[in-house]
Amino acid sequence: MSPQRLGELLIAKSMIRPADLEAALGVQASVGGLLGMILVRLGSLSESDLLSALSEHLGLPIQARDEMPSPAQVEALLAETGTTHAWWVERQAVAWKTTRPPALETAEDGDALLEDDDADVKLICAAVHPLDPTLRGLLAQIADRPVEWRLAPRSLIAAALEDVREDELEFSGGVADAARLRELAQEAPVIDFVNGVFAEALQRRASDIHVEPFEDKFFVRMRVDGILHTARTAPRSSFDAVCSRIKLLSGMDIGERRLPQDGRQAIRVSGQEVDLRVSSLPAAWGESMVLRLLGKTSRLPELSELGLADEDAAKLSRMVDQPNGIVLVTGPTGSGKTTTIYRLLTGINDGVRKIITVEDPVEFDLPGVIQVHVKADIGLTFAAGLRSILRQDPDVIMIGEIRDPETARIALQAALTGHMVISTVHTNSGLAAISRLLDLGVEDYLLADVMRGVVGQRLVRRLCPHCSAPSDAAQITTYRRAIPKAVRAKIKAGAQNWREPVGCAKCGGGGYLGRVGIYEIAPLGSEAAAAIRRRASEPDLLEICRRDAGVLTMFEDGFLKAAAGATSLSEIFRVIGPVDPETDGLDHSADELQAVY
Repeated sequence: MSPQRLGELLIAKSMIRPADLEAALGVQASVGGLLGMILVRLGSLSESDLLSALSEHLGLPIQARDEMPSPAQVEALLAETGTTHAWWVERQAVAWKTTRPPALETAEDGDALLEDDDADVKLICAAVHPLDPTLRGLLAQIADRPVEWRLAPRSLIAAALEDVREDELEFSGGVADAARLRELAQEAPVIDFVNGVFAEALQRRASDIHVEPFEDKFFVRMRVDGILHTARTAPRSSFDAVCSRIKLLSGMDIGERRLPQDGRQAIRVSGQEVDLRVSSLPAAWGESMVLRLLGKTSRLPELSELGLADEDAAKLSRMVDQPNGIVLVTGPTGSGKTTTIYRLLTGINDGVRKIITVEDPVEFDLPGVIQVHVKADIGLTFAAGLRSILRQDPDVIMIGEIRDPETARIALQAALTGHMVISTVHTNSGLAAISRLLDLGVEDYLLADVMRGVVGQRLVRRLCPHCSAPSDAAQITTYRRAIPKAVRAKIKAGAQNWREPVGCAKCGGGGYLGRVGIYEIAPLGSEAAAAIRRRASEPDLLEICRRDAGVLTMFEDGFLKAAAGATSLSEIFRVIGPVDPETDGLDHSADELQAVY
């Protein structure tokens, strides 16, 4: 064992700050407990980092996930020691015996002989605290040779014990009132469970955590690169305590379980500052909780990193660099609209123009930009905030979302009076934003005067660079039938690299790692303005934008990215959905496309 203390080791490795150690020692002095686990509970470092440091500090290996025992092995050890599941849960450990094949001995003539008739039986214990004297004393009584000690994360130990018998894994008993809920939410097992979920979400790069109760269990699911994956399950009897812990962290009312609630709080997880946004919805078996973790990063990605080609990035920059008008970014929740807008604002934030935003919520701190957080419960809505902003002498205004006629009308008036307005709306394509504003009661002739351009975007998963494989010839032949005419020439002009997902350890077996945007960038010129005045259809507007600015739809931009090997065509179809051959410029029938879907 290293003579260096754990806290000193963690500071030397820059895993924690001296202030973190001081705070943890203070907690340890008042309530006791293991220093490492206190640091994890305080959010000073992740459990994986702690295990790595402890492995070096204690000279013990870390338990591999694929070498965990079977339920039968755990049951056999519990029976031999006369202990209960609860005893092992309390000590955050799991032990089992494993049998290796007997050793072989080679005879003089080269034939292999058995050295003895007995197989080699070894006793293994994976624990959070392998130095626990009670644990060591128990296993010493049944071991005829040294115990093989290993470090293990709490989630791995809990999963092994849960597979044996779930009803022993309750954090606490029944729940009665708000005071009891608050008490349960502050118990160590509940804190550890919730902190472990947060740490795992950050490790997996999850954007959202879903905590969903049902009759016998509750599930923790995480949205990674737009896809939900089940991360954990636990007994339903533990849900109220976990739900209350989440509510406490996000500043919500623990006692209110009949009405939906929203909460927000800044927390520290695994040494990272994280903004926690929580929504609760009462359901049949309890409150469904959805948490969004917004890491406080210090850097916004460049437009090229978001997936914009140089030509499209230049178009977009020119659209927002004009002295007045409206630019709209469209897409569903979680499609990267806010990141795109923040990057655009950073690009035009030259110290000469005054930029003010009104957002719900403020997701990233932009130096030099006045950012207003909407608070509808006290009357500070988008419309109210926008009215006040106009009295602040801004040059550029960013509105988080145009969702009602009043906000649309004020945004239009701001653009007409010499301001550049950037905002978002929820539509299925960029050009559909025109119809959306007209539906909100905006006059067509005024809209035509102020619209400078629209942007539609989605996020598709990037193929894992470590395991993706070339598409076979049959697949490529099938795909070629679905290539839109508008992009066929571009694909032929460039190097083709059609690829498919495979799956490996680095991407978690999914075949994808990270996401990239697909875009519809449509600057609106004089001919498009005339079409807006006569309320032309979206296909007519698209045709005009194709001729004037070479606009591609998101579907077509996705084909280009698939041809370049950034993503797969199956992923493009998953995100965009089935396409209409007449409106998307495809030169084949819908029957021919069926094989691709």
